[in-house]
Amino acid sequence: MTSGNGRSLLELIDGADERGLAAAGLACLDRCLPLLAADRGDVLRPVWAAVARGDGQAWGEAVAKARVELGADGTEDAGDVRGMLAAAPETWTVDALRAWAGGCSVTALVLHGRYDAAEVPDGLVERCRAGSTEGAGPLLAGELRRQQAVLESVAHGPTGLRRARELSVEGGRVLRAVVSRRARTA
Repeated sequence: MTSGNGRSLLELIDGADERGLAAAGLACLDRCLPLLAADRGDVLRPVWAAVARGDGQAWGEAVAKARVELGADGTEDAGDVRGMLAAAPETWTVDALRAWAGGCSVTALVLHGRYDAAEVPDGLVERCRAGSTEGAGPLLAGELRRQQAVLESVAHGPTGLRRARELSVEGGRVLRAVVSRRARTA
């Protein structure tokens, strides 16, 4: 499966600008927040605002503040989510943001894959990012679609950020429901 325009997730990341890359990484982080805490979505609001403005200085300040607010305890999955935030570059450069967005993409796909019913075979996440979803469970495939949709939305400029945020909220709800259901059956 590739995106609507036939481009893989890797191609979309390679072609994105600074704002698109920042939004892509931030959206992955935002969708995975339910693994960190029940409701911490507002912590990232200033980071989203910096992305909307394309303001590198505000980005660095907002990222630093979010790191402090999200603390340092929790499960392995929570540690992976904090790792995404910890790796956020403080500088607003295409190279730093591309590396971060790519890392967040992988982490978010791996985390979603952990909550699918079947084990994620070695190499599946990279195959998905390259365009093949064969063997991907519904959570992993859904996260892949959201990542592609975010990059496609923000490619149309700042107005696409609203759609990116909507996709993040939707994805966070899906993951929160799965985690809650798993906790009740455990």
